Amino acid sequence: MKYRKFGKTNFNASEVSLGTWQLGSKWGDPFNEQDAQNTLAAAYDAGVNFFDTADIYQDGHSERALAKFIKGKQDKVFVSTKVGRKLDPHVASGYTKANITKFVEESLTNLDVDALDNVLLHCPPTPVYYEPEVFFALDELKKAGKIKNYGVSVERVEEAMKALDYDISAVEIIYNMFRLRPADNFFKMAQAKNVGIIARVPLASGLLSGKYTLDTTFGKADHRNFNRHGEAFDQGETFSGVDYETGVKAANELHERLGLDQPLAPLALRYILMADAVSTVIPGASKPEQITRNVAAAELPAFTADQMAIVRDVYNKYIKNPVQYKW
Repeated sequence: MKYRKFGKTNFNASEVSLGTWQLGSKWGDPFNEQDAQNTLAAAYDAGVNFFDTADIYQDGHSERALAKFIKGKQDKVFVSTKVGRKLDPHVASGYTKANITKFVEESLTNLDVDALDNVLLHCPPTPVYYEPEVFFALDELKKAGKIKNYGVSVERVEEAMKALDYDISAVEIIYNMFRLRPADNFFKMAQAKNVGIIARVPLASGLLSGKYTLDTTFGKADHRNFNRHGEAFDQGETFSGVDYETGVKAANELHERLGLDQPLAPLALRYILMADAVSTVIPGASKPEQITRNVAAAELPAFTADQMAIVRDVYNKYIKNPVQYKW
């Protein structure tokens, strides 16, 4: 495992880390505590020291599983959690000082720590970025010692850019072979402000694993089944906003043109690490064996100029319109 400085936090984060949306189960399945602990242990043993979670993941089970696992390891690991999506309805007016403080206190309890390493607002509605009082509330929580760092998880590049107006330490943003726009301008802006970047949805909800076909089906409770058109939350969260059939074709072409004799997924993760602005990439895992495949990406050789051009060409051919213009 290799490590990168995580912005102004000065923490050296594992290049390939762990996103815990699927921790302890596949999407929509019941939570399994033993699977969760085994997966966390496999990640830690492989050199992973950065864990991304949220207060709503598995109805709080994700945070609580991490609390159990990090006991005695707090000085060796970094846990980034997200708050805000407990709001129902999830609207900008809900991002009040009182609600944010309540959510932070609940995460402190779930993670069983005195201060949270990092708190991200969980993809708040765009108007929130234009409400400085929201960020001033986070400043106060930082001064009070409840949180050590804060930032935002975003849907759109414009939101990430606006967030740089505040004293943030990190931005979590969708960046992968099907979502190239963050690298155009935002990455340089974040680096100039020493803001860490967490690359999320790195495999475009599995499309970039290269294992899906037009006949692949997903469970009833899986967002890849019910949110393809943004029925439940932002469409960009599912397959990075790419039409499923188009994504399958694009992934197949990437695999063919890159001349791979191995699965596409590790290459897709390695591609993200080609951007030096990225602090860490957070593929998910619900089983320990998936960890091994994920962390192997850090050891792959760098992309050649020709390979980088192939990725851009496939993106321009299949993905750019409309993804580039929406997110």
